[in-house]
Amino acid sequence: MATSKGKSKVSPSSSEAATKKTSSSTTTKSKAKPSKSAIGAPSQLNQSSRKGKKAWRKNVDITDVEATMEELRAEERVTGTTIGQMKDGELFFTDVKGDDKVRHILPKFSTAQLTSTKILAQRSAVPAVFSRTTSSSSKRKSALSREEKERLLRIAKRPRKGPFNSVLDPSEYKDGSGVVDLSEAVKKSGTYDAWAPEEVPEEAMKDGMETVYKPKVKPPTTKKTKDLISIPAIVQPHQGTSYNPPADAHQELLEKAAAIELKHLEKLEKMAEVKNKMDSAKVTAEAREEGVAPGMKVQEIGDVDMDDGEQEEENQDGGEGLKTKKVPERKTKAQRRKAARVLAEQRALALRAQRKRMLTAINEAKSLRRSNAREAAAREAEREAKRLAAEEKLKTQGLAGQKLGKHKVPEGRVEVQLGEDLSENLRGLKPEGSLFHDRFQSLQQRALIEPRVPVIPKKRRNRIIEYEKHAWKRFE
Repeated sequence: MATSKGKSKVSPSSSEAATKKTSSSTTTKSKAKPSKSAIGAPSQLNQSSRKGKKAWRKNVDITDVEATMEELRAEERVTGTTIGQMKDGELFFTDVKGDDKVRHILPKFSTAQLTSTKILAQRSAVPAVFSRTTSSSSKRKSALSREEKERLLRIAKRPRKGPFNSVLDPSEYKDGSGVVDLSEAVKKSGTYDAWAPEEVPEEAMKDGMETVYKPKVKPPTTKKTKDLISIPAIVQPHQGTSYNPPADAHQELLEKAAAIELKHLEKLEKMAEVKNKMDSAKVTAEAREEGVAPGMKVQEIGDVDMDDGEQEEENQDGGEGLKTKKVPERKTKAQRRKAARVLAEQRALALRAQRKRMLTAINEAKSLRRSNAREAAAREAEREAKRLAAEEKLKTQGLAGQKLGKHKVPEGRVEVQLGEDLSENLRGLKPEGSLFHDRFQSLQQRALIEPRVPVIPKKRRNRIIEYEKHAWKRFE
């Protein structure tokens, strides 16, 4: 039994050894280095000699790395990127409705299609590389300017051409024989604004009281008057001013001129009325002061203050009685107490009435608040309407009729001819108005110049001063 057991134990060990030997030989055969690369690259893995570091680095087996990289490139050609970098939303989605366009998109099977056509039909998702210049490449690399190119040529001491296609000597570029570099002032010309506010550096502002800077003046937010005016520089004349105008336009212009003239006449009448009143008052004052030297006034009798004795004598003589001032009598203590009591009662009654009014006002506070709000809203609406009307008038008519400073901006004159004065032809037309006057008036109405009045020159009058010399004083 023991022998048989020993034999049975030996037989498995020998079989295992044989199996290991067979498997090792199989593994050695499977791990044999290929003679060519899987992607078509030249292979040098079968080199027998491995002497030196260079040989080891050159003959390292990276077949698995190249295979993985080729798989990634294939994915990138199909999808534009690798699948590992794509999100789940780009890879999967729930299709609840079928795609009707799949049948039209999918390529049709054709046995007659050439193999080259099939290869060309497989387009890569990766954009192609262009050898020509594109817009993106031009952004990265900007073209050199002429000054920069000349500067680089001078640094490299390359020959430069001057006037008449002559070659300049590099050592004499700045001796007058060639073009000298532009100065900093010329390069920065046009970029400096002399009227711009000075920028205060932040470091200087931290100095505290050591450095003092003027505060920046904020520009006003109100609009200028000339920006609100939109009337043209040359206003189109009315149809009624023509030498052969339509009847309606001519009548309309005549009525407008008549209204302006009536307004002017009313103003003259008011001024004449005021002048007449002043003249009549002056005549009345002169009539009262008849027989009195000019510039003196006669005091009335009632204004003269006389003593009590004189008044009594006047009354006794039978003259006109004058009102005498009654001297108030001195009050007694009882009268003073009574007056103080009456005054206190009056004050108490006034205080009670004031308190009653205040309580009534408290009860009516809500109604008063609503009425005040309505009045304020009405006033605000009226003010806004006036403002809009003034802006509209300013927009259409300008400053015509408004007083600015000493003078008033003139309004446009209405130039119209009567029916019998119309010429009806260009031969008998008489020019009216003045282009200079119209232009000057337009500048005033558009707030470009201040209103002025014509200054009439006066003739200078030299006063003759006579001197009498001492010699001529002796008359013989």
